[in-house]
Amino acid sequence: MSENFTPENEPRNVPAPRLGKTSTRVIEHYVAPLEETPLAAVDKVEESGAPVSLWAEAWRNLRRQPLFIISTLLILLVVVVAAFPQWFASVEPTSCDLGNSAEPARDGHPLGFTLQGCDVYARMIFGTRASLTVGIFTTIGVLIIGGTMGALAGYYGGWLDSILARLGDIFFALPLILGAIIINQLPYFRENKSVWTVVIALVAFGWPQIARITRGAVIENRNADFVTASKALGLSRFSALVKHVLPNSLAPIIVVASISLGTFIVAEATLSFLGLGLPQSVMSWGNDISAAQPQVRNNPGVLLWPAAALSVTVLSFIMLGDALRDALDPKARKR
Repeated sequence: MSENFTPENEPRNVPAPRLGKTSTRVIEHYVAPLEETPLAAVDKVEESGAPVSLWAEAWRNLRRQPLFIISTLLILLVVVVAAFPQWFASVEPTSCDLGNSAEPARDGHPLGFTLQGCDVYARMIFGTRASLTVGIFTTIGVLIIGGTMGALAGYYGGWLDSILARLGDIFFALPLILGAIIINQLPYFRENKSVWTVVIALVAFGWPQIARITRGAVIENRNADFVTASKALGLSRFSALVKHVLPNSLAPIIVVASISLGTFIVAEATLSFLGLGLPQSVMSWGNDISAAQPQVRNNPGVLLWPAAALSVTVLSFIMLGDALRDALDPKARKR
């Protein structure tokens, strides 16, 4: 018989049920040494390090994701191009010469010329500013309006939640592009086309999604223990909302906002392509794509290059949103 082990390496004698006046039975137990079991590794808790916040842990995870690194570098490049286009193009985009109409690429003009004799590369570089400006300021406006309405509706509830929720449903029923087309057809917007009219039109129908996300996040955090403790210490309801509930509800809002920014850039290009967005005097990718329609068969590059810049920019923001979602969502985070 194999050797019997107990924590003291000695057999353990346990009396069996009494069968008679003098009858006993010895039951032998085999107990494995504790160091040979995985319980120590399973139950071990690391107590030496300081507690890590959600944002610190998210940043630690983001630094290891190639998706986040690639998207961030692309977005930084787009931002620098929009802020300093003269660093990347030495040719004036408005200096057009009909003698160069539809000419192919040559030295100093790597992407050729448009039908009006304008440099395609210079227009693509300088058009970055208008498209990115519309996307950024539309996102800011949507965050302010939608975030405020969603936070108030989710935190206070009751009749305020009912009114704001129904108002959001009304605007959410209309598609973003269709609503923006309707607004841009109003006399004032039609006669005063600019970056800001496009921003206003997109904000007017783009805030319901952010409002819904904010409302859900606030409802999830409004009854948390730290909010109850802050109220018990004398903090007002509104102060608790601003200081505790909203900061702990930012994760899903940031993810949706980063993805929505790319959506708004596409919306501006769509409106400009239809002739309802930015005026033709403003260089943007949507205007360049619209102006390149007559050359699609003979010179498709005039359309493909601004379309490629638009696609890469939008893809970068979508990739950034996916990376942020994986890092900030505890359910999606891989451990």
